[in-house]
Amino acid sequence: MKITPVKGTNDYLPEEVALRDRLQDIILKAYRSAGFTRISTPILEELENLDNSDGGENLALIFKIMKRGDKFISAAEEAKNAAEPSENTFCDLGLRYDLTLPLSRYYANNRSKLPLPFKVIQLDRVYRAERPQKGRMREFVQCDIDIIGEPSYTAEVELILTTARALRGIGLDDFTVRINDRVLLKAIISSCGVAADMNDPVCIVLDKLDKIGWDGVCAEMSEKGISDSVITSLKELMSRSPFTLEDAAGAVSSETADNLRKVITSVNRIDPDLDIVYDPTLVRGQGYYTGTVFEILSASFGSSVAGGGRYDGLIGKFTGENTPAVGFSIGFERIFSILSARGDKAEGLRQAVAVFYDAENPEESFIKAELKASELRDRYDVTLVEEPSRKKFGKTLERLRQSGYYGYLKENECDVTPL
Repeated sequence: MKITPVKGTNDYLPEEVALRDRLQDIILKAYRSAGFTRISTPILEELENLDNSDGGENLALIFKIMKRGDKFISAAEEAKNAAEPSENTFCDLGLRYDLTLPLSRYYANNRSKLPLPFKVIQLDRVYRAERPQKGRMREFVQCDIDIIGEPSYTAEVELILTTARALRGIGLDDFTVRINDRVLLKAIISSCGVAADMNDPVCIVLDKLDKIGWDGVCAEMSEKGISDSVITSLKELMSRSPFTLEDAAGAVSSETADNLRKVITSVNRIDPDLDIVYDPTLVRGQGYYTGTVFEILSASFGSSVAGGGRYDGLIGKFTGENTPAVGFSIGFERIFSILSARGDKAEGLRQAVAVFYDAENPEESFIKAELKASELRDRYDVTLVEEPSRKKFGKTLERLRQSGYYGYLKENECDVTPL
């Protein structure tokens, strides 16, 4: 049997879990201090819900779960009679690929019991059938905050400020918030001659700009049938430096541009030290975004550490009526890997102490050790350990030290000996 974790997943050592817990506690504290409350949803969702969630390219990365028992037998019979049976014939459930679709279903199911607007926290694991590589995990944690039921731009402002506080709390400060609006972006694309039915495909290609550059973007748009003249026009317009919100405003209704301007202005007035810029090329890959989209780029890490946007149509897929909703998600794994590599530790934890007991006389020695541990637990985290032989004593102490222990003592001793 294999002892290594499945590719794209990780085992975490105690000191790593301690750091993860500390970072998540800081993030949760920042979220809760802004009035958000935490919920939890199952990792399993109906496959029908996942497939119809407009999740963009993530839909191709769903871990699907096969039907069971009689349902599987019926599916097998159905597949025999189908001209081209699909894998969905045999599957009915899937693992969530993000936390937004589960939240939308959760809200639709529980909305009669929830306040409006609903300010919600989700900090949980999600799953994607990625090809494992650096920065691409199959299992990872997202830290989300969302506001449901608030159509005003003030929701975006609140999410941006709260997320920035959380990132500063865990030690990040050299970051920039990039912001755009899907409505504005599609208007710009249309003004360059892109047909309406090609807006979404072009947006998907533009979303890859940071990874493949303009040469790659132009090549992919050409493959989709976009003419060279339209591609040139779009590239020249969006490559203009600087390309300001005023440059874009003429392509769309004043309300859309004004809302984006209000978000930027409000953030600047409330938190002058927070760098927020309009980026006409920012897309975000999920298809369910309907308006504002934003992303936080860390200068020192050279990558995105958080992202989100407005998805006013997703809840309506369950309820039949659109509901204003906007969210921001911190990519926890990327931050954890960066801070861990930097040498960050789980500060502020109680010191751990080992109490040795005599394994050859456990009946009496173990009881004394447990009583001694009870005396110490007001000040320390205490573990009982079999006292090693003199030959192995040094190796045992070294292992305790490597595991983060502060010190040790025997059950008949009063003082802790530091390691």
